[in-house]
Amino acid sequence: MADTVVRRVDLGYFIRPAAETGTGHPRVEPTLGYLIEHELGTVLVDTGMGSHPEVDAWYHPRRIPLATALKASGAKIDDVGYLVNCHLHFDHCGGNPLLAGRPVFTQRTELASARTTQDYTLPPLIDHPGARYEELDGETEILPGVVILPTPGHTAGHQSVLVARSDGTVIVAGQSHDNASLFTGDVLSQRAGVGHYPAWLHRILALDPRQVVFAHDNAVWTPGSSQVSAP
Repeated sequence: MADTVVRRVDLGYFIRPAAETGTGHPRVEPTLGYLIEHELGTVLVDTGMGSHPEVDAWYHPRRIPLATALKASGAKIDDVGYLVNCHLHFDHCGGNPLLAGRPVFTQRTELASARTTQDYTLPPLIDHPGARYEELDGETEILPGVVILPTPGHTAGHQSVLVARSDGTVIVAGQSHDNASLFTGDVLSQRAGVGHYPAWLHRILALDPRQVVFAHDNAVWTPGSSQVSAP
């Protein structure tokens, strides 16, 4: 079996206002998806930002259309056979309607939240024409060596994707953490046995991942000295 390839997809950026950063200053954050090119099919993790006048006025997003973003990563919409959203907030499932008919793997609790919680997301992105959900209740292997793992925290139904390769596991961690530095902090807390860190972190670190990548950070976490390095 050929090694599965993981490619980053640049879907644009938004400006998180000072009211949300905790620093008193706005912060520009990338919106990133990931192509998982498996010999049995291509999986896309996250599809970019949905549009709504209030969303646009608050976050001032710069969107890269999904077809354009995929082309820059060497793919096209027709190549995508499977879809995973780390969660269903507007900035992770904005391109889902363009992929109608593909299986969308999501935790059952996440889909329920998106459908029933006020202001959780943009409803037209969830039950659009042709939406096809594969509802999961926990860890699931969707292709050989491609495993969805619940990583709750940012939302109750947040999930990450584990990709097994011959040179080590790559974790597409979505928004399990806002950035690689916060992930590093939790790794160090887990190693030291102090502080608070998510219970699922043990599962990820037991895989001795080669890389962990994120939805809103261009940095990549690498093991060993817990360095954060540019891709």
